[in-house]
Amino acid sequence: MGFEQFPAGALMNITTRPELIFVRGQGSWLWDHEGRRYLDFVQGWAVNCLGHSPQPIADALAVQAHRLITPSPAFYNEPSIRLADWLVRHSCFDRVFFTNSGAEANEGAIKLARKYGARHREGAYEIITFDGAFHGRTLATMSASGKKQFDALFEPKVPGFPRARLNDLASVEALLGPRTVGVMLEPIQGEAGVWPATVQFLRDLRALTAERGILLIVDEVQTGMGRTGDLFGYEHAGIEPDIMSLGKGIGGGVPLGAMLARESVSCFEPGDQGGTYNGNPLMCAVGLAVAGSIGAPEFLDGVRRTGEHLRGRLEAFSRAQHLGEVRGRGLLLALDLGQPIGGRIVDAARARGLLINSPRPECLRFMPALNVTHEEVDAMIEILAACVTGPAS
Repeated sequence: MGFEQFPAGALMNITTRPELIFVRGQGSWLWDHEGRRYLDFVQGWAVNCLGHSPQPIADALAVQAHRLITPSPAFYNEPSIRLADWLVRHSCFDRVFFTNSGAEANEGAIKLARKYGARHREGAYEIITFDGAFHGRTLATMSASGKKQFDALFEPKVPGFPRARLNDLASVEALLGPRTVGVMLEPIQGEAGVWPATVQFLRDLRALTAERGILLIVDEVQTGMGRTGDLFGYEHAGIEPDIMSLGKGIGGGVPLGAMLARESVSCFEPGDQGGTYNGNPLMCAVGLAVAGSIGAPEFLDGVRRTGEHLRGRLEAFSRAQHLGEVRGRGLLLALDLGQPIGGRIVDAARARGLLINSPRPECLRFMPALNVTHEEVDAMIEILAACVTGPAS
């Protein structure tokens, strides 16, 4: 199928796309409209946690579509009840609000924190966020983000998001005041180039927020659902936040997110929050299929083992090519390039049949399917080495 038979001109121009159309995917592989195969280490930006078109998700969609697609969020449905119960049983939280995306989950977290501030902290509404953070593309979540490209977009921004520096507790303390209701952060800043919050910083931040009576909100849209080797990123630090947002991996490729909160924080009243498609049984059935796969014995052990293999191969590659550090945890890793050549390497890799991502010009990000094989990791390194040492064929 050529582009003259499949014109893309009607799509709004919001990003630069290569001139190819993906038509099929299976596991770690994608095929384009000309039949060419690509090894995918982007997976929809850490969305396809079980790879492309996994059987559990395909089956869940088919079965649930024949039963019930949505009765509206004004009524209970079985898949949403079961998925909420699974999330509560496997986390430190008590209540779940389902959304259609991670950005919407973060928007819900902001709303819940502000409602909590209005009710319990004399109208406090400010949420301290961090330079380099990315929380989504709604107006409030863009305002909460610390992404430089957002600074001049869609002004005026939503007020109330003073920014601290990641892993700098003093910078957080300097922003605390009577208007502060919470602190919001990603356990690993993905879009900034995979910069982890240290275990000590997360522990100190939890102690500080608990001491001051303010909320700790973790954005686990990218780190949640097994991506780091634990079910949730906050578990690595042994802390219990007050609110958490999920997206991406929870749906395994379909639009699904969630905002979780502890009972003491869950102060929404009827009419405060909602959404036409939120918690619909079709998407929640997929979430249950994802949960069943990730919750299977040894699955997270496999993520940890493969993450260690990927890190080891990247570190060896970096030493051989005189590049920089490898950052991240589990199967969310970055390779520092030491110079702004990420875009060139991404293009060269795609020409050789490999999909990788450069969130910043000086680094590459790797976020494969959680069930990627060691052999596929080795194949990725082989292609990457060819991209750095020679022209594409």
